[in-house]
Amino acid sequence: MEAIAHARFQRFGARKVAQALKEIRGKTVLEAEELLPMIPRACGGMIGKALRSAAANLTIKAGRAGQKLVPEKVYVKACWSDMGPMGSMRRVMPAPQGRANTFKRKVCHLTVVVSDEPRKDGK
Repeated sequence: MEAIAHARFQRFGARKVAQALKEIRGKTVLEAEELLPMIPRACGGMIGKALRSAAANLTIKAGRAGQKLVPEKVYVKACWSDMGPMGSMRRVMPAPQGRANTFKRKVCHLTVVVSDEPRKDGK
C-alpha cells in the first residue's frame, strides 16, 4: 500500500530540492526525518513536512483498510521535484544607469510517495 503527498508552488529551485531528495530516497521515514536536518539545504523543512504528511496519509489509508501499520516499516518509495511556473513571480532588480532588470523567482512542485514495502530496484 502506498500514499502520496504534494507540496506545490514552493519557493525553492527544483534542482536544489532534488539534491536533497536524492539523500532520502529508499530510506525509512524515520531515517529520512533524522537525516533531513543534517542536509545543508534550506528546503529541508519543507521536505520534512511533505514526508510527514505522506506518512500520515498512509496511516489513515491503512486504518481504513483494517491493517496495522508499523512505523519502522514505512519507506520512501519515490520522491521528486518538478519546476513550477516562473512567469507569475517576476521581480525587478536595479541595474546600471537607472535601468531595471527583471528576473523570475523559481518555484517547484514536490511529490513524496511512501509505502509499507521497500523499493524493488535494490537502491
